[in-house]
Amino acid sequence: MPRNRIRRAATALPVAFMLSLAVGACSGSSSGDDGTVRFGYIGDYNGASLLAIAEKQGLWKKAGLTAEVTSFNNGPVQVQALSAGDLDYGYIGPGAVWLPASGKSKIIAIDTLTYADRVIGQPGISSMKDLKGKRVGVPEGTSGDMVLNIALEEAGMTTKDITKVNMDPSTIVSAFSSGKIDGAGFFYPAIDTIKKKVPGLEEIASTKETGDSFPTAFVAGNKVPEDKNKKVIKVLQQANDWRRQHPDETIRLTAKMLQVTEAQTKADASHVQTLSTKELADKTKSGEVNDWLKKLGDFFVRNKQLDKNPDPKQYYTGDLYSEQYSQ
Repeated sequence: MPRNRIRRAATALPVAFMLSLAVGACSGSSSGDDGTVRFGYIGDYNGASLLAIAEKQGLWKKAGLTAEVTSFNNGPVQVQALSAGDLDYGYIGPGAVWLPASGKSKIIAIDTLTYADRVIGQPGISSMKDLKGKRVGVPEGTSGDMVLNIALEEAGMTTKDITKVNMDPSTIVSAFSSGKIDGAGFFYPAIDTIKKKVPGLEEIASTKETGDSFPTAFVAGNKVPEDKNKKVIKVLQQANDWRRQHPDETIRLTAKMLQVTEAQTKADASHVQTLSTKELADKTKSGEVNDWLKKLGDFFVRNKQLDKNPDPKQYYTGDLYSEQYSQ
């Protein structure tokens, strides 16, 4: 696996604040057996909704756990923090699944299927061919990178046909809005922010158009004890089913946690397909979840992010997920 991708991912820093449900700093406590879980997330519906529910419903306390949560810009930075021992758990989009597949962490639970990723272009740039030779921003190693590479592949192009610029998400918003880049491999809800400044932007390609499944996931550090993973998986499953049963209340809780409007969160959630815990457990047992991960792995091999596509059983603890559901 190309090591330079890990180094570049580490240059993006976590957002420097803790939300109200956090009780300490990300790097200030030990995972140990004290019942503390240090949890990273991305500030969107996928990354935050189950954490908001778990806190509001008292699920951490019921499990004998205390959650410290920290917001990050993207999945790869969280996996970097897991590897360094500064986090116990994190959230990743489909574009970062190559990291657990390469042994950097374990997927403990599938969260949602997401179709929020797009290749966008400045007004008048409406195809991948129009981006040839132009500057395209992308948060490397993320789902934005993934959708860009899928779109290039489908257009018979490679990254050599564009000027690819690695940027963190906030920089992409400002660079696209000011016209410093011609396109981006990016995602909602951040695209909505750009649309306010560039209402005529073009959506050139979308993961929704591929017909494939793009799972988001919760990951654990490789050294986190299995007993703690079991408890956390159970909390995530309980929160997941509450989310399915209370979609409107979930929007309100998530918006409050992220300090954004309910309208923004509702728009974000419109790009997401949720599944019940039973559905996720059944799809795990049937091998369908592994098929989703294998297909992503094949793409990452073609994209040279992985040297080979491992069996998902090596990095997705599906048996543990199914076991916790049955208890």
